[in-house]
Amino acid sequence: MHASELILYVDDQHRAAEFYAKVLGAPPTLDVPGMTEFDLGGATLGLMPMQNILEFLPAVVTGQGQRCELYLRRPDADALLARAVAAGGQLLQPISARTWGEDVGYALDADGHVLAVARA
Repeated sequence: MHASELILYVDDQHRAAEFYAKVLGAPPTLDVPGMTEFDLGGATLGLMPMQNILEFLPAVVTGQGQRCELYLRRPDADALLARAVAAGGQLLQPISARTWGEDVGYALDADGHVLAVARA
């Protein structure tokens, strides 16, 4: 368990867990009804069904469009982006140089979250 955890609200926990397991190349560290977690090396990625958050926080408004961006700096960024596309993610932009000095590529997961991968 890490001090920092990023939680993505997803429509289908099982589908999202399979996607991120393929992308990260590792199984979840926790996978129970209502929460799946992955070790990101210093932080934890959590996947929670949207239905659960609506029960906890009924004022949350659901809808379409980008919900969150997960930005990962990894030495295997090229392979990670390729795995994201192979696992069903939509390629938004291939890895290329960005104005802030990093090489970054982008994909969209099935829940509308942007996955950004930067070469470490």
